[in-house]
Amino acid sequence: MTDLLRTPLHRLHQELGARMVPFAGYEMPVQYPLGVLKEHLHTRHSAGLFDVSHMGQLVIEGPGVEQALEAIIPIDLVNLPLNKQSYGLLCNAVGGILDDLIITRWGHDRFFVVINAACTETDIPHIEAHLPDSVTLNFMQGRGLLALQGPEAVDVLTRIAPDCRALSFMSGAHISVNGVMCYVTRSGYTGEDGFEISIPADSAEAIARALISDERVEAIGLGARDSLRLESGLCLYGHDLDATMTPVEAGLWWSISKTRRDDGDRPGGFLGAEAIFAQRTAGVARRRVGLQVNSKAPVREGVELFDASGSKVGEVTSGGFGPSVGAPVAMGYVISGSAELGSELYAQVRNKQVPVTVCKMPFVVQNYYRR
Repeated sequence: MTDLLRTPLHRLHQELGARMVPFAGYEMPVQYPLGVLKEHLHTRHSAGLFDVSHMGQLVIEGPGVEQALEAIIPIDLVNLPLNKQSYGLLCNAVGGILDDLIITRWGHDRFFVVINAACTETDIPHIEAHLPDSVTLNFMQGRGLLALQGPEAVDVLTRIAPDCRALSFMSGAHISVNGVMCYVTRSGYTGEDGFEISIPADSAEAIARALISDERVEAIGLGARDSLRLESGLCLYGHDLDATMTPVEAGLWWSISKTRRDDGDRPGGFLGAEAIFAQRTAGVARRRVGLQVNSKAPVREGVELFDASGSKVGEVTSGGFGPSVGAPVAMGYVISGSAELGSELYAQVRNKQVPVTVCKMPFVVQNYYRR
């Protein structure tokens, strides 16, 4: 792993006994001595600290930035309030999803964007190609990003950042954390209440140490991060989303702002709009669905799905054991005729057919803090 990048918390991960693995070009902790199952449950019941510094953090600013970004992100950025954030998609000309992201208004003509680590090399030139000369993109490479997640996260963070308590879900502010000015948002990717903290690289380790010194906090690795997001019905780019999938197929029509839809006040104007609107009207051949696994055996990514007649109808894109559910859970894409809730299908696991049922997601109650 000598050629891999390291986050500002690499020394701390080693000290805590993390098992490090290659991930998106970085050396990252997949788990700590506590183990994935206990890390997962601790986050659900108390507070877990995740190093997500591998994610790409961008500042895009300048006159005309709203119009430039609206040409590639189907969000109403013109009317996005200060310090409010939105989930969004980067799409290509035929509606395929190039990445999913979080975008936050930092000021007049200024946005903060967090993109997936594995997509930085393609996202940045894609975005820059659509920016006028008046708009600049700054890739804040090396900056720390921590996620503190769980029902006790707010009480833990308030101890060193009292102003964070005033935030609600999908809002943020520049806040002093342990004496360091950071950008804190009340967000995350676990389905729990929590925060993401963007930190100057040279202060990331000190803030992480201050947080894990609280007895309510455990360091959590990528393994539990994956099982937490899967239980919460959240997509992982490169698995549940990619350039061959569209927002309509993925069940992410809600991520397109109402004003930007075909019946909105400012319809379209973004890459792939015509293809996406056509799918919305005509329907799609496949859809992303949740899968209840009616067996103790996990059904993992790549497993093929069949109907009762033996015809292949789809494939699992994410799957594993859900510690909070106490059973295996999965999601995947199936033909629309097999996508209705309650549809009985079979997953081909090695030489055995495992019964699965199309079900609603999320698999657990989401506990975001909304006023």
